[in-house]
Amino acid sequence: MITKEQVLEALRDVRDPEINRSLVELNMIRNIKIEGKRVSLDVILTIVGCPLKAKIEEDVIRAIKALGAEEVEVRFGAMTEQERAALSAQLRSGQQPGQPQALNPILGEGSKTVFIAITSGKGGVGKSTVTVNLAVSLARMGKKVGIIDADIYGFSVPDMMNIEQRPTVIGELVLPVEKFGVKVMSMGFFVEDNSPIIWRGPMLGKMLRNFFSEVHWEELDYMILDLPPGTGDMALDVHTLIPQSKEIIVTTPHPTAAFVAARAGAMAIRTKHEILGVVENMAWYEAKDGSKEYVFGKGGGAKLAEQLGCELLAQIPLGQPDNHPADPDYSPSIYPADSRIGTLYKQLAERVVEKTEVTAS
Repeated sequence: MITKEQVLEALRDVRDPEINRSLVELNMIRNIKIEGKRVSLDVILTIVGCPLKAKIEEDVIRAIKALGAEEVEVRFGAMTEQERAALSAQLRSGQQPGQPQALNPILGEGSKTVFIAITSGKGGVGKSTVTVNLAVSLARMGKKVGIIDADIYGFSVPDMMNIEQRPTVIGELVLPVEKFGVKVMSMGFFVEDNSPIIWRGPMLGKMLRNFFSEVHWEELDYMILDLPPGTGDMALDVHTLIPQSKEIIVTTPHPTAAFVAARAGAMAIRTKHEILGVVENMAWYEAKDGSKEYVFGKGGGAKLAEQLGCELLAQIPLGQPDNHPADPDYSPSIYPADSRIGTLYKQLAERVVEKTEVTAS
């Protein structure tokens, strides 16, 4: 006969997809009742209307049926405000000893997270496209990846990844939204109807700090930051808050874009941030007959890399992802792994891993 102890033991391997902790450890499994080969229980979710409720139910039923149960009834409830506050405190307890409460462990001295800021001299060069596709390509390699959409005025990552879900809030803690294996946090989650943001510099810096202090990131291999173009307040805050951050400069082949991007590179050099390299986006357009048309000119990326003394990491041509809105994994900006441009992003991710692992060793 199945026992309560066996049920709890089986459910220790079932995790809350957002928090990535065992349902048993989080005290989310309650009121287990067993009648022969019928098992019923309550799963207490962090919030009413948890977006991943169906996934949790599926995992719970599968785990219990593996014990030999023929029927499993899962009833759902939600934590009280006091329980959410206690859980928030429990998750925050991962702080390193002696660290201030406002500092996330991934920023601590013992953190193994590699921070990569994606920056550009001007807007419109495809910086966010590079951000999301690099992050997804790293995740496809099995890396644990997060994105902070730090382009507060021009946030676009949620739309580019087709994220409609909002972050879950537990007490004072925010859980990032996960899509394509990447954890995402963006100002776009907190703005209604695409309203404009009218903030001064200090408020931008506070928001960036909140994205670390109030978001439960867990351990990540890579944190990708999509910075606003140029060398303004947000870029300065990143240089101050994350001195270990590395940078990738995005430009188009056009000489003017490369000239302006050199300023962002020069700022990284002055603040002693390692430049991993340059990505030349919109490098060419490939016609149906296979010929290349250099719509924005040639050579800007190579010239910028030479000027900054770094590597030209990738040249990405113009092209729209072959995705259909009816596809379950549709997004307007993520290239399929086996597509021509998706393969180029895979090669970019592999080169980034090579360079950062050499640096870490």
